[in-house]
Amino acid sequence: MTSQQSPAQLEKQEIWQKDRDHFMHPWTDFSTFKETGSMVFHRADGVSLQDADGKRYLDGIGGLWCVNIGYGRDEIAEAVAAQIRDIPYFSTFGHHTTAPAARLAAKLAELAPGDLNHVFYGCGGSVANDTAVRMIHFYFNQLGKTSKKQIISRIDGYHGSTYMAMSITGVEFDHIGFDIDRQLVHHISCPNPYRRPEEQSLEAFCDEKVKELEDKILELGPDNVAAFFAEPIMGAGGVIVPPEGYHRKTLEVCRKYDVLYVSDEVVTAFGRLGHMFASEDEFGIVPDIITCAKGLTSGYLPLGATIFSDRIYEVISEPQADGAIFTHGFTYSGHPVSCAAGLKNIEIMEREGLCDHVKDVGAYFESRIKALSDLEIVGDIRGRKFMMCLENVADKATRELIAPEAKVGNRIADECQKRGLIVRPLAHMNILSPTLILTREHVDFVADTLRESIEAATASLKADGYLPR
Repeated sequence: MTSQQSPAQLEKQEIWQKDRDHFMHPWTDFSTFKETGSMVFHRADGVSLQDADGKRYLDGIGGLWCVNIGYGRDEIAEAVAAQIRDIPYFSTFGHHTTAPAARLAAKLAELAPGDLNHVFYGCGGSVANDTAVRMIHFYFNQLGKTSKKQIISRIDGYHGSTYMAMSITGVEFDHIGFDIDRQLVHHISCPNPYRRPEEQSLEAFCDEKVKELEDKILELGPDNVAAFFAEPIMGAGGVIVPPEGYHRKTLEVCRKYDVLYVSDEVVTAFGRLGHMFASEDEFGIVPDIITCAKGLTSGYLPLGATIFSDRIYEVISEPQADGAIFTHGFTYSGHPVSCAAGLKNIEIMEREGLCDHVKDVGAYFESRIKALSDLEIVGDIRGRKFMMCLENVADKATRELIAPEAKVGNRIADECQKRGLIVRPLAHMNILSPTLILTREHVDFVADTLRESIEAATASLKADGYLPR
């Protein structure tokens, strides 16, 4: 720092230094972090972020799949402030509650499909999935089926980063250097149509993946398998949209063997695909449990929920013995301020018709992004509405990947950032999950900027010898 630096520059340097020295970030890349530190954001409004130097960026990833109603909503701030003044916190253990917790639970039951009428609160998606596992084990214990403990999920499925949620997660990269429970959790193949054999039809591919689930249940023994966890569209694993009928058929398999079906809607719920919940409205299934978080408050405050069926509730709500209680929960379960934010968030979504907006502008977004498939390195573009992924390859015909050390996803993200757009790099992929209030003009900026950025990244890959000139 020098005496010529402005107060704003001095503050930026101070924050950068304190962050680098003391803030342990999620998913830190230590090969670069100690040198480059973090990008410091200062403000946000609408669809945009502003860094500490005053440069604005369109947020193409919605915070982290979550700022659905956009930034700077005064109504949320006012609802939160009012609740803090009324009652900022009280324990919901035992038989205590607050109005926001009760009202939001009723609202979620109204919005959720089928008989999913009961809500257990946590602080995020990882905890919602951990709660689902404990609840499922308790449920089968109550029924006397005490051997039903095994969990099945999918390679490249993402379910969180607590110990159990990360064990259920099938993204192998996320397991490097860490332990997970490989005795309780078992993974079957990712239903990624892009990576199926060239001669295989989508229908045959779907049937193969469904059969793999059934075969795994039979291998483990139906009396030992408790649940199948599945995202409607796999998010952090690369925005994988399973083939038509996959979810319906896997649900039928689960029903056949008394295996509970958990639909992880941490990403897809609250408008991302144009529905409050995607399980039934987009994919035609009513699961036993839906887990959600992120868009529940649009990221304004931490909150997650495990929403479960009448059938499960009727079993777990029966006392297991004299004086016994359901001993699961968290200090912040049903936190009134977070629940107030969730209620106001849903009110805004409904009043402004945000789901209909996503069906309209989201379809335009999908079409504009898919038009980038003519670019030299773009092998696959997949997703729906405001949930899209570009997979970059060295050869479109063979689907061979560019060398990992080229960091193609990061190159593209860096080029986008230079041009005022934030996209998410994920190895050889780039993911888009913007706020749901984008206009068509915003969509055009995203698509045009991506095109320029991919072209610039392609040129640099050729110059560095990762692609033929």
